[in-house]
Amino acid sequence: MNILEIISKKRDAKELTKEEIEYFIKEYTNGNIQDYQASALIMAIYINGMNDREITDLTLAMAYSGEVLDLPKFGTAIVDKHSTGGVGDKVSIILLPIIAAMGVPVAKMSGRGLGFTGGTVDKLEAIPGYKTNISVQEFIQNVEKIGISMIGQTMNLAPADKKIYELRDAISCVENIPLIASSIMSKKIASGANKIVIDVTVGKGAFMKTKEDAQKLAEQMVRIGNLAGKEVICILTPMDQPLGYAVGNSLEVIEAINFLKGDMPKDLKEVVLELGANMLKLAGKGENIEENKIRMLETIENGEAYKKLLEMVENQGGDSSYLEDTTKFEKSKYISAVVTEKIGQVKEINAEKIGELACYLGAGRLRKEDKIQPNVGIILNKKVGDMVEEQDFLAYVCANDEMKLREAERKILEIYKIL
Repeated sequence: MNILEIISKKRDAKELTKEEIEYFIKEYTNGNIQDYQASALIMAIYINGMNDREITDLTLAMAYSGEVLDLPKFGTAIVDKHSTGGVGDKVSIILLPIIAAMGVPVAKMSGRGLGFTGGTVDKLEAIPGYKTNISVQEFIQNVEKIGISMIGQTMNLAPADKKIYELRDAISCVENIPLIASSIMSKKIASGANKIVIDVTVGKGAFMKTKEDAQKLAEQMVRIGNLAGKEVICILTPMDQPLGYAVGNSLEVIEAINFLKGDMPKDLKEVVLELGANMLKLAGKGENIEENKIRMLETIENGEAYKKLLEMVENQGGDSSYLEDTTKFEKSKYISAVVTEKIGQVKEINAEKIGELACYLGAGRLRKEDKIQPNVGIILNKKVGDMVEEQDFLAYVCANDEMKLREAERKILEIYKIL
């Protein structure tokens, strides 16, 4: 068995055996298969797809390519949450402290940005001092101590997925059901949760552009979960326009902090409450979804959710003074308001184009080795449905490069559809 034979089989749209998939994952993880060879196979999978059995074999091979956490000490209701990605998606940073404050242990392993979508790890690292790269033992101790830990996929959990995840981003092989489903579920299996709520985003700013594709992805992940003995619920949420108002790492962290202090944008609030209410139900903390939402709002209003975020940040080395005073976050070199000459109503803000623009400014990666600029991005001032008058501000651009700033201003005027 060798990698060239495996590549040629999938290139020719043939089915890979369990042994061939396991061989690829093992040898790529160990460094015996080169990036360019793995890229060829991933591209072949992207083009020719995989059947259910292949996807499940790929998921399990990636999940067991490193350590698999065993979290029995936290009981049988270890509930995790994951998103298939979106623009302005800071949901985990808001939602998980709420859930932890309500007595549900949260052991969350997150990814970095992928394509035009942001990553929770990149956002958390915008908080000065916050450590996302810690040992498995410390990760578990954090959950035991304060009920929550949010880390990056930097330890030996699903290391094969980490390598493939970065490679997919660099070779434009992101929007693919077998690759997305296996990536998400391998991380969830490796990180020890036995109950999982997955936010399957759908729309222009999601990898799944249509409800039909989003439903297929959801069903695929539920099937993988069943085979792995995990209870999985998938919830479809809209992602045609960016979620909330901020797009960019520290900008989104600030919006998340403000949310837990009571400033809750309507669309963001709806997604947080829907996902959280289902997490509480899976954890055995309330069967009634609407009642769970009310209790979540009470946990925000009484300040317990914000306190839990503070506690988590401090516990992982972060400077909590930035949460108490968000003006301390470093600002970009240039901040510019984009002014419109149009009058009417905002009909569309293409989330994917906003995400690509934020990436262009430095909020995401165009290449695997690119460094994130935490203080750049876009803050929307008008959302879909808002009325616009001449000389109104549509958005603010935060940039460290003047040429990119001017280009972003121009593109935002094109992205906003006002009628």
